[in-house]
Amino acid sequence: MSVKTHIDRRAFVGGSLLAMLSDGFARAQGFAGLGGESEGFAAVVPGRALEFPRDHGPHPDYRIEWWYLTANLNDASGAQWGAQWTLFRQAMAPGAQQDGWANQQIWMGHAAITSATTHRYAEKFARGGVGQAGAEAVPFHAWIDSWEMRGLDAFSAQNVAPIAVSASGADFSYALNLTADRPLVLQGDGGYSRKSERGQASYYFSQPYFSASGTIVLGDKQVAVTGRAWMDREWSSQPLASDQTGWDWVSLHLDSGEKVMLFRLRQKDGGHYFAGNWIDGSGHSVPLATTAITMTPTGSTDIDGRKLPTSWSVAISERGLKIDSVPLNAKSWMGTRFAYWEGPISFKGSHTGIGYLEMTGY
Repeated sequence: MSVKTHIDRRAFVGGSLLAMLSDGFARAQGFAGLGGESEGFAAVVPGRALEFPRDHGPHPDYRIEWWYLTANLNDASGAQWGAQWTLFRQAMAPGAQQDGWANQQIWMGHAAITSATTHRYAEKFARGGVGQAGAEAVPFHAWIDSWEMRGLDAFSAQNVAPIAVSASGADFSYALNLTADRPLVLQGDGGYSRKSERGQASYYFSQPYFSASGTIVLGDKQVAVTGRAWMDREWSSQPLASDQTGWDWVSLHLDSGEKVMLFRLRQKDGGHYFAGNWIDGSGHSVPLATTAITMTPTGSTDIDGRKLPTSWSVAISERGLKIDSVPLNAKSWMGTRFAYWEGPISFKGSHTGIGYLEMTGY
């Protein structure tokens, strides 16, 4: 195959994927079509027991899922960094999985590196069925082109560790090794994460106890980093209600050793649906009452014609938590096909620590 033929074919594939995404996602409801109809896909129901290693792999009967990692890192000088790695699978139609180019799965990857002065990101698309992207439970491996998240020797299905994660863009790359000494935790009620009072939900688990080490490369500069990381796994067929426009999500590493996951789903009528879990130092996860959670924007940043709430006041009345967060880099805009804000934060108040903030639908 000539170089020109290879480039032309990849351009054709990329253009075809974007056309399909525009037809499927853009005309559906909610952010990235996640509030669209789910007829023909498997339903998320309470009481389903999650199983490992099975649920580290793909769930093609459901419309969408993702493997999502964020890392709060420091270099030898103490400077802060952030790294993101995400693989999305989207089914364009329900039914038995077809072979080769007839496969109905679309894969999308996002990667980013953030510091106080720079935010760099990359995006990839792939069609299922041809080996360019995918996920496997045993041995654990999720990939799109050369980006990958894979289990290492002595991989524990309960800990989702150790794993190696790598990605690269036009002007950056990173490679991290992650270990964890505690098992993964189930979000929501035993892994059933409610997204509205009208039945929308996902299956959701996390590994919030990763220790990370590795390297970041920016141009010709290589930086050794260490820190903490958080992995989310989530799948659903309709994670948003049709009138929900997006979400504000935070993962918090408290200096006390506890972890917190919170999200606010925004509705067109101005109402919000709150949910979250409090995870103690041993990994025990407890759902938080919706009425106990307050997330209030306290500062905004203008980005790409949008005003984004990049500073927040967060309170959980039943846990005595009241904190104020600020971003490492307020310009952490992911200008991808479905653009959103994603970046590391720090916070202080009743508790101190670091974490990540994601905001969609603005």
